[in-house]
Amino acid sequence: MATEHLPPPLLEHVAERFRVLGDATRLAILRTLMDEGERNVGELVERLHTTQANVSKHLRVLLGEGIVARRAAGTAAYYSIADPSIPTLCDLVCNRLREQKAEEARIFSLS
Repeated sequence: MATEHLPPPLLEHVAERFRVLGDATRLAILRTLMDEGERNVGELVERLHTTQANVSKHLRVLLGEGIVARRAAGTAAYYSIADPSIPTLCDLVCNRLREQKAEEARIFSLS
């Protein structure tokens, strides 16, 4: 697959996207939203076993980058995946890591 070269200013945006995705809590939030659909902060806190402040902080980052969307419903806010490339990207990276780990396990089992 050929990709065109991005100019340096766009590379900065790509680097920022990877920086935002380079946090385990944010990835856990995204995985929960992908697996379970729209959730509010309280539900995410319960699923991730962390604090409301921590989840809210990470949701602000994801929202600011356009990765998640926020929907107000009364006094609650519900979050969902806004960027349709996120599930594909996560699956691509996770599947490749699984393949690498399986290959490492196979190699070590031969020793």
